[in-house]
Amino acid sequence: QVQLVESGGGLVQAGGSLRLSCAASGSICSVDAILWYRQAPGKPRELVAEITSGGGSNYLDSVKGRFTISRDNAKNTVYLQMNSLKPEDTAVYYCRALAVTGLTSWGQGTQVTVSS
Repeated sequence: QVQLVESGGGLVQAGGSLRLSCAASGSICSVDAILWYRQAPGKPRELVAEITSGGGSNYLDSVKGRFTISRDNAKNTVYLQMNSLKPEDTAVYYCRALAVTGLTSWGQGTQVTVSS
């Protein structure tokens, strides 16, 4: 099993930046991909970005060019750098690990609030 802990959320003005971290522990070697989701009040959870074990990445269209997902293998941490933040980016952000076995783990979430 993989345990995930997110950090880095907070309150920022529109146009500002935040960097979220997702620190993994446990069966790291089984992780095939790490994904960032977000959920705004009253809305379904949506996939924001993902990075695979091979280094490939994908992004939600609305964040392309503003968000960057990266990883530090030495620290077992995946980052989500968020620039040019907009009020519509306000949500709880979660990271998720997908293992090669098909098992999945979620973090507890971190709140991002962007003021206009």
